[in-house]
This record gives sequence, C-alpha cells and structure tokens, in this order.
Amino acid sequence: MPAEQDESSTLVIGAGSWGTALALVLAKNGHIVYLWDNDDQHIQNLIDDSSNQRYLPGVELPENIVPVKKFPSADKDIFNIIIVVPCEYLEDVLSKLKTECHEHVKLCLASKGLAPESLKLNHEIVAEIMGPVFVAVLSGPSFAKEVAIGLPTAVTIASTELKVSQNFSNLFHSESFRIYTHDDMVGVQVGGAVKNVMAIAAGISDGLGFGANTRAAVITRGLAEITRLGIAMGGKLETFMGLAGLGDLVLTCTDDQSRNRRLGLALAKGQNLEQAKSDIGQAIEGARTVYAVKELADKFQIEMPICEQIYRLINGESEPRQAVQNLLLRDPKQEGY
Repeated sequence: MPAEQDESSTLVIGAGSWGTALALVLAKNGHIVYLWDNDDQHIQNLIDDSSNQRYLPGVELPENIVPVKKFPSADKDIFNIIIVVPCEYLEDVLSKLKTECHEHVKLCLASKGLAPESLKLNHEIVAEIMGPVFVAVLSGPSFAKEVAIGLPTAVTIASTELKVSQNFSNLFHSESFRIYTHDDMVGVQVGGAVKNVMAIAAGISDGLGFGANTRAAVITRGLAEITRLGIAMGGKLETFMGLAGLGDLVLTCTDDQSRNRRLGLALAKGQNLEQAKSDIGQAIEGARTVYAVKELADKFQIEMPICEQIYRLINGESEPRQAVQNLLLRDPKQEGY
C-alpha cells in the first residue's frame, strides 16, 4: 500500500444532488473543492448560476467550490477524491482516474448500488481497476437537500484501514454532518445498495393503500433480507443495526424524497417503468441493483422474497398488486434472520 500524504485538496466527481451536497459540506469546512461532471453544459450552468438549479435549486455554491469541465489532473495536488456517480459509470471514472491521479490518492465511494453485470462490491471494482489504493465508502440516512441546507445528518464512513476512514471523517465532520467510522466496508455497501430495492417495495405498498402496518412489515422483513445477504458476503451483523443498515432503510422507505420509494408509488398507480423513471429524472439505483441482488441471492442460496418480487416486477413478470399478494400468500414460518 502506498505511503500516506497529508494534503487535503479535494475533488468531487459527479455534480448531481448528492455530489453537490457533499461538496457543500466540504466547502463549509474550509476546503477548496473541485466539482467535475462529464456533462459540460451542466458544469457551465453551475458556473453561470453559482448554484445547481437542476438538482438543488435555491442552494448557492460558495466561492471555494470550483466547477470544472476539464478533469483535474495530478498537477492540481488533489489527494482526496469523492466519487458520487451512478454505479453503472464507476468503471469509466476509475479508468480515467488510473491515468490522471496521484499514486497516493485516497478515494471515498459515496454512491449506493452495485456495478452492473458484476457481483462485486464497489471497493472491489476499485481494486480490480486501480490496484492498491486507499479507499473508503460513505453511506447512511442522508437526503441531499437536507445535507445541502445544513440540517443535522449522521452517516458512516468505512474502510478496512482506520487511518483512511479517519482521514475522510476529518474532511467531512462538522456540527451538522456527523461521521461515525467503521471497518465493515462490505456491510455498509450491502446495506446502502439493497435498501433501495426495499424502498421500491415500500412505495408500492403505500401506493396501493395497504397502510402503516404493511409498511412496517416491509421494513422489518426487508432488514432481515439485507442482513442475511450481507452476512453471507462477509458483513457484520451489527452494521445492519446501525446508520448504514436500519437507519438508511427506514429513511428511504418512509420519505418521498427517496427516488426509489417514488418509483414504487408510481408503479402502484399504474405507471410503466420507463415513464416513471423519466418523470423522476435521476438515477434510480434500486431498479438496476435488484438484478445483481437476485443473482447474489441465488449464488449464496439465500431466501429474499421481497427482492424476488421486486425483481419479477421490474423484469415485467408481475404486477404491483400481484407482487404483494405473492408475499402475503407465503407459508407461515418462524421469525428470524
């Protein structure tokens, strides 16, 4: 593993709502933040408006957030990079970073999902493409808008090396953005990815009018499914009881700021998948992650009935009401993980 550096210059890759919100946290902590996105027109709009009107309207960007069209190279002395792109673009970003960044760079992965056509977690994709670099993952119950305007939020940053998670904790931690460090990168990522699938289920349940009792059942049994898969993949039980597990799951399943929940609501009202995704207008990780979750459940021979029904629904094999009925008609069993 390369030697550590003390520099704290920061690049945020991905100028969507979450990337911009994290850039704002860093900027409020006094860091100069370069904000890059592959959409040149979007970056130009950020420069012209001094705000992200597309994703975070009304939130002004301070002067120490510097939107850039040209991918910042090693000559800018950037040693801390936050990657906040939809997971389907992660490999492209890493390929670019491999040729552009310092060998001592530290990466923080802040996207919640799984890489397409792969059963590897995002930090494993980093190792595959970039080799031995410092890497952490950030996850937890956090809506971009609330973070951007400074409402109190707590998240988890995990790395197998404490000095790496502590490095990013020092960058992000503030009075309104509290960081808890962890060493369970697997559990934190599984929780962040699979909760999006459960949020689709919760949206469908509420959209069909099944009420608070059903929503509570979806969340509770959804947590059981997430935990089973996470432990099978090497995660720790306690991770799923914390911010990156239960905390993120409850938030995403119960508030309409969640894109995945809104997708479920739209499907329950009879909207087709493509129209619902178009209306929401941002990446909906759960609709894509569910395919990888299905493969992982099959690989590890884990029973994940909620994910199975959402998979069938997204894949066009079932309708919302039928998916709920299929869950209700399952044979009784003893409760447990």
